[in-house]
Amino acid sequence: MSDAHAARRERLSEYCSASGADAALISKPANVQYLTGCAPCGAALLLTRERALLALPGELPPDDSGEHPFAAELPHLAAEPGQDPTEAAAAVAARLGVSDLVVEEHDLTVSRHRAIAEAAPGVRLGDVNLAVERLRVVKDEQELAGLRIAAEIGDQALGELLESILVGRTERHLAMELERRMVDHGADRAGYPVSVGTGSHSGRSDHRPTDRRVEEGDFLTVSLGAQYRGYSVCTTRTFVIGAAPATWQVELHRLVFDAQRAGREALAPGVLGSEPDRAAREVLRAGGYQEERPQPFGHGVGLEVREAPQLGPAEMGKLDNRVPVTVGPGVHLPGRGGVRIEDTLVVRPLEEGGPELLTITTKELLAL
Repeated sequence: MSDAHAARRERLSEYCSASGADAALISKPANVQYLTGCAPCGAALLLTRERALLALPGELPPDDSGEHPFAAELPHLAAEPGQDPTEAAAAVAARLGVSDLVVEEHDLTVSRHRAIAEAAPGVRLGDVNLAVERLRVVKDEQELAGLRIAAEIGDQALGELLESILVGRTERHLAMELERRMVDHGADRAGYPVSVGTGSHSGRSDHRPTDRRVEEGDFLTVSLGAQYRGYSVCTTRTFVIGAAPATWQVELHRLVFDAQRAGREALAPGVLGSEPDRAAREVLRAGGYQEERPQPFGHGVGLEVREAPQLGPAEMGKLDNRVPVTVGPGVHLPGRGGVRIEDTLVVRPLEEGGPELLTITTKELLAL
């Protein structure tokens, strides 16, 4: 059994004890994986002061390898056919004499919450209040190692694509090729749908690839992230296709490049989460660009591609050491296209060299 996962469960048990709860029932897949090292489909984790128990679906579907992935060293039980594992775990909690059980209300539907209550009559249910998500914010060295490998895989896939012929190929085809290349290099899968935007689509956040073909002189924006052992990172780059960039493209790229650098340099332990966003936004504002409804320029990453903390204008919490975050400002000009540049970095103090850059593909304006 992994010492790291056991230590995480111990921290959660300490939180439960401090809040007056006898046990916790964890159902969110990312949180189950964080605490056990595995996330079988539909599994739930019951954590009492004395033991941990993994409740599995009665008919556990195999993963991509055809195996049934779960921590064999961790005590487990199979739910009855058609029974939700959270119900099976709740019934065990009742048999163990648990009086106060906290659950992940933010993950449960009303019907699942009701079923848990029925499976554990006499047990008082409370809310764990995002305790596991808060534990997940600061990463340990095992998690950071996984993120570094995920970043390397994405960099490899993107680097190979940049060496190929791009003119005439569709956004959709390029996105599919990038996903395949990441898997070929050892990724579990793409951490999120790869976004490729060319021409008037470039620079848009969360763009879904279309059948538009790459043309000479286009901006090309690529956003991708590999998932490795459950952990994902984010990278976004913008290039020019097949010709020397126009003056407006050079100027716009330089502006976003400077804004992204300002955001990266603002990362430090103890800094408000709004500060990197503010630093990047001030550069764009000075260049004459301002969003009517500003979206955060960054966020945490890990077992979920978007997790705490948010790096946005309204963020009031402070950043901690060893927190991986993205910094990704951009400008999109309707009908013309735009630029977006995003990196994943780990917050580090200056005495440790400052923010650790994980995604190292060049941010220069290359003509491909």
